[in-house]
Amino acid sequence: MESIENSAIQAQADLHHQYFLGLQLMVAVEESKQTVFDWMFRLFRKQHEEKFLSSFSKLGLDGLPDAVACAKYHVLSNGMGGVAVEYMPESDTKAWVRFRYPRWMYAGPAICGIPMEAGRGFLHGWYAQNGVSLENPRLGFVCVSEDVTGQFGLCGYFKEYDRDLSPDERLIFAPDERTPLYDAEAQPTPPQSEWNELRLLKANRNYAVEYIRNGIAALIEVVGEARAEALAARLTGLQH
Repeated sequence: MESIENSAIQAQADLHHQYFLGLQLMVAVEESKQTVFDWMFRLFRKQHEEKFLSSFSKLGLDGLPDAVACAKYHVLSNGMGGVAVEYMPESDTKAWVRFRYPRWMYAGPAICGIPMEAGRGFLHGWYAQNGVSLENPRLGFVCVSEDVTGQFGLCGYFKEYDRDLSPDERLIFAPDERTPLYDAEAQPTPPQSEWNELRLLKANRNYAVEYIRNGIAALIEVVGEARAEALAARLTGLQH
């Protein structure tokens, strides 16, 4: 019985992944690149405001240096959502994250139909906001690679500078920088006392569901309710 329940939860996650991917493609095809950016920005800002600080204790991140805590947060939270992310610390003030393919958000050849503005929207919506939420004006994110630009996937590092950052310095791009070596032994894991197999499966499912809930709400804010309803078509659901 447990195996059936686990399979059902995983199937729900997979269906919501496919729906969100289809919705991204619908918006990318039917709307402007600026609309894609605005939508992704609002979606990831919503996700950030709901999940970021509230999850710190659950993931065992309290008391860590901000750059390290942010990097570990993105490794752990994305891992629970079915997205493999690698953690590569350099110091207490500089810690890297590198997303590994395949990523369900850009599954298969669908990555060819999603514009760069999608990634830029979520970087500005979430990653550039970490320092603000942590009340650390010196904390920013440096992006060295993106998904849809022909580089090696989303990669960059959180850095705490020795001065306060202006709003346009909270996210910068440095494509010529190289990543440090990956150390499998350094990877964070969620507290085992809090996260058993069933809870992790449900977290993966809920992660996908939240993207749909907040994604449609954010799309309504950008294009209006009627247009959002038209874009959130049932094509993906019908096919599956």
